[in-house]
Amino acid sequence: MSPVTHFLTGWVLANCFDLRRRDRAIVTLACVAPDVDGLGIIPELLTRNTAHPLLWFSLYHHTLHNLAFALVIAAIAFVLAVQKWKTGLLALLSFHVHLFEDVLGSRGPDGYQWPIPYLAPFSSSLQLVWRGEWGLNAWPNVVITIVLLLITLWLGWRRGFSPLEMVSARADGALVAALRGRFPARTSV
Repeated sequence: MSPVTHFLTGWVLANCFDLRRRDRAIVTLACVAPDVDGLGIIPELLTRNTAHPLLWFSLYHHTLHNLAFALVIAAIAFVLAVQKWKTGLLALLSFHVHLFEDVLGSRGPDGYQWPIPYLAPFSSSLQLVWRGEWGLNAWPNVVITIVLLLITLWLGWRRGFSPLEMVSARADGALVAALRGRFPARTSV
């Protein structure tokens, strides 16, 4: 699934629990963290027509999709969090939700299924893959992303904060005000 879908998934997961702003951000980012290896697409695209292309995306994408990196992310989350144990465990869960989403719907346009080397770098004995995996651009991914976006907007309206709080309190406030202005709360008579 796309990084946007993973981001929204992490945000929705973080909002299923009573977390402080910082901890919500940590759990959200833990769901995107496995795709940091996807940044290899930039040098690969920039060098694809050269004599020595850097195939960093083709060779290394999904190399951080493993238990060892999940534990590193959980440890970092624990150290940075206010609610340490809760946030660390939720970051670990968020990371694994990312892996689950990738197993469901990340098949490439050529039909290649990115296997997830779960026990790497210590063992290659466990590769997570599902033969029913749908394509990255398939309709289920689009539907899931739209549903997550709608839930995210609803949460912003309901709880008074959105993912924008991670970058700008002012932008977050403006979004929440716009949502509440467009969809005012019903008052009971």
